[in-house]
Amino acid sequence: MYITAREKAIIDLIIKTSGKHTAASIASCLNVSTRTIQRDLKAVEKILETFDIHLERNSEKGYLIEGKNEQVFRLIQYLMGNNPIDQTPQEKKLQLLIALFQEDDYKLQALSSNIGVSITTLTTYLDELTDWLDHFHIQITRKRGIGVDVIATESAKRRALANYILFHFYEDLFQSLFLLEKGKYEDDLILYYFFPDYLLAIDRLVNTFFSSSRLRLADSDYIGLIVHIGITMHRTEDFPLGEGDLGLSNELTNEYQLIMEIGKELETSFSTRFKNEDYIYLAGILKGSKLHEADEIAYDSLVLSKLVKSLIEDVSSQLHVDLTNDFPLYQGLLAHMEPSIYRIKQQMGLFNPLKEDIIRKYPLLFFAVKNSVEKQLKEIGTFPDDEIAFIVLHFGSALVMREEKLSIDALVICPTGIGTSKMLASRIRKEIAGLDHIDIKSIKEIQEKDELSGYDLIISTVKLPFLGIDYILVSPLLTEENISAIRNFLKTNIETFTENKRYAGTLADENSLTGSAPKAGIAEVLQELKVVQESIEAALNNFRLYRMSDVSDHMVIIKSMLAKGKNEGLLRDEKTVLKSIQERERKGGLGIPGTVMALFHCRDQNVHELIFQITHLEQPLLVKGMDGKPMYMKNLLLMLAPEELAVRQQEIVSLISTSLIENNEAALIFSSGNEKMVRARLEMILLDYLHTKIIKD
Repeated sequence: MYITAREKAIIDLIIKTSGKHTAASIASCLNVSTRTIQRDLKAVEKILETFDIHLERNSEKGYLIEGKNEQVFRLIQYLMGNNPIDQTPQEKKLQLLIALFQEDDYKLQALSSNIGVSITTLTTYLDELTDWLDHFHIQITRKRGIGVDVIATESAKRRALANYILFHFYEDLFQSLFLLEKGKYEDDLILYYFFPDYLLAIDRLVNTFFSSSRLRLADSDYIGLIVHIGITMHRTEDFPLGEGDLGLSNELTNEYQLIMEIGKELETSFSTRFKNEDYIYLAGILKGSKLHEADEIAYDSLVLSKLVKSLIEDVSSQLHVDLTNDFPLYQGLLAHMEPSIYRIKQQMGLFNPLKEDIIRKYPLLFFAVKNSVEKQLKEIGTFPDDEIAFIVLHFGSALVMREEKLSIDALVICPTGIGTSKMLASRIRKEIAGLDHIDIKSIKEIQEKDELSGYDLIISTVKLPFLGIDYILVSPLLTEENISAIRNFLKTNIETFTENKRYAGTLADENSLTGSAPKAGIAEVLQELKVVQESIEAALNNFRLYRMSDVSDHMVIIKSMLAKGKNEGLLRDEKTVLKSIQERERKGGLGIPGTVMALFHCRDQNVHELIFQITHLEQPLLVKGMDGKPMYMKNLLLMLAPEELAVRQQEIVSLISTSLIENNEAALIFSSGNEKMVRARLEMILLDYLHTKIIKD
């Protein structure tokens, strides 16, 4: 039986302080995350079972070991004479995975010697990896006298290796990258595989390119992209990709360009030479990544918008809770679903480390979302539970955020993704009295200690020892132990929190004499009303319906509309705006399937205010549809907006675009070429928005 040093330390702590230690307190003692301890406790339970004893929790959620005294004594004697191994089973299995993907027909004896385990242990590891690799369509075969062989495509091997590293060693990897950046990493290899100089160069390049790009990734996908590029650098020469490894390259124009620029930079520093297949493969990985900023997505993906709205309506119906007007939910799902659908279509394996916890903690919500996904998205493909669990987080966040806001400035650091981060922040607001303002930041945004000085409380789901700050480690789903840990921290540090807030507190006390404080100040409410009024006025005042004939190129129409807009003072530098529109068109078709309309849209700093206009054509033009198929267009719809948009402005932009195909009547009106009818419809849509969203709120 192998016991790691950390497992032994956990057992020692529980035996010495029976019933006193929680997972959070053990994590604090051992300087690791609560999630790491919760994972190790499963291994501890198996160890205890071999001694006929078991792990229990008392009413205070403290851990204690239950069983006969002689059995506990046997365990103590065993631990005293046991030398714990330096590497965990996960580390050994990672080494095994690397070895299997490096050579064919490995002999069992050679493998066991290579990774330093017995044949029996190796067989157990192979059994476990066989089950795990099945998710990636990888088979491990064992033949007597021949050895162990792996049957898989090269892309499947790369994805499996990357997922294993991210699933089990995400925190280790992030900490290694931080130490590399500070020049404090001394080992020859990172995680038994990566050259430190490779990863450091990749991290710096990816960070540089994404800082200057509108693309934004969740932290987990940012690190995932670094891992995939690193694996590609190691494998491209000896294990090239084949044609069967690649996805649809015509969907990856922007991603391909960005990946190629990163690859070319790496080639100037290292001897590695990327192949075109590598660029396509990595562009597919980027395409399937989760966006971090929901407001960066475009609202002209009307087919997807309609699917998302239908999904929200169906889940609302099942739960008997109306979420159809929840714009942050719609916005978050719209950002999430595009890469999710791409992953489904490309059959890209995805592991959600929170899946089991989500299903256990939110079973009804999970099944409601699963039912709706299977009904509304059945034509796209089969969504595995890992994907559905991510969608559940968005709905869970929306439901929890209906609670009151509470009074201490807090920061949540959670790298899993926007849905998880919002869910965690919402749960904290619900469970912890006294929290008024909770910000959410990615790890890349908090590289320095000074950037955190304005927060009273910092809560993180990953270790941050390198920043030298006080923080609380929690599970992304906020367990009861986590809640207790936060409450204890608040109680212990209340003087520190209030020390610099006495003046503000005095004013608050005086104001409270007149009654409860409003949810927002009068200035904020007036500003929001002003934004809504100006946006609606702009949409109505700037609406135009033009007619054109004898045109063979839709770009001629757009140039004409932009020139008129510039003359009216609605925008400047129409050439730059045109480039933004062309860049959006390169990402995919803009024709609306099932109609004779195409919606051309962009957000650009040269646009002064919201513009929605239509050009009706006498003769149809052939354009590419949003479904990738060619279609005829008789109405070119142009929607332009400033680059920076407030939330209410984003709502109005989204409202207009999705209303185009709300039903058959709407589609007929907007494609009719009748300016009076279209304007009346636009006024009705915006008036309804005022009644349901502004006046109601």
